[in-house]
Amino acid sequence: MTSGNNGASTPEDEDPFGYLYADGQANGAQPPSGGGYGYGYPNSVNRSRSVGQRQYGQQQAPAAPNGPYGQVPQQQAQGGYGQPSAHYQAPETLPGGAPTSQQPMPGYSGGGRSGGPNTKGLLIGAIAVVAAVVIGIGIAMAGGDDQKDDKGNEAATTPTTSQSAEPSASSDASAAATELPKIDAKALNLGTGVTTASDVEGATADGGIYVTGLNQTGASVTWNVSGIPKDGVYTLFAHYSTADEDQEMTLTVNGKVFGSKLNLGNFAHAKGGDFAKGWTKTYAWPSLNKGTNTISVSCQDGDKCNVLLDQLYLKAGQVKN
Repeated sequence: MTSGNNGASTPEDEDPFGYLYADGQANGAQPPSGGGYGYGYPNSVNRSRSVGQRQYGQQQAPAAPNGPYGQVPQQQAQGGYGQPSAHYQAPETLPGGAPTSQQPMPGYSGGGRSGGPNTKGLLIGAIAVVAAVVIGIGIAMAGGDDQKDDKGNEAATTPTTSQSAEPSASSDASAAATELPKIDAKALNLGTGVTTASDVEGATADGGIYVTGLNQTGASVTWNVSGIPKDGVYTLFAHYSTADEDQEMTLTVNGKVFGSKLNLGNFAHAKGGDFAKGWTKTYAWPSLNKGTNTISVSCQDGDKCNVLLDQLYLKAGQVKN
């Protein structure tokens, strides 16, 4: 074979590098088109790229059978996890598209629609939070019970300030339940002109005895009462009988007149002087001293004293019955 033109073959058919030589260029040898081939061979796997275009870790799409070389065809999405959507194209295949390495977000599935949130993962997270809260509450309650037990044991052995400074409700109930003094007519100190009798029925004193003769100025009965547990206000009850008009007498406590008058009204509504039907009671709230006190009921000027008196007794506090 001699150099020169040997037929219809082009220089590049004889020598793929013919375009590099002067004689090849003179015979019309041209470098192959596409700009992306290495060493002048078509379909070469060594494709040159500009710096920064190469994307490592990504799968390169095969060339379309009938399309331009190097263009990635659109693929039908399979709907699997991590696969691109049906409308996805590699950014490097789009005209002027910048290369990208963005990956699909976890928790979303591909396919022709946008996937919803990963509800299974959210449910697991919520269960974990609830479990942590329940465990924390259990620990706090266990610690609170221990502290309560410690305080309860301490209170059982050491009295608190309030217990030592103030009486308890049980002590108040005990004081109220304490029986206070009571006196019948025959035990009273009788003043001048005053006597006892038992002719009128209905008296509650021992033997049905009552005091009579109080309906005169200066008449009186006196009770020297002892056993008062403490200073304070008490209720003095008087059991008596009257008829027709309401009566009133003077009450003296420890030498001082108490109030205006002791009301001895006809609360039984007895008429015609029927004292047997006129038995009733009245009360006053005098202040007494601890220990012994002197209480007297007398008929003074201006008083109405037509009564029969059979009992006097005390109760703690201000009561009516």
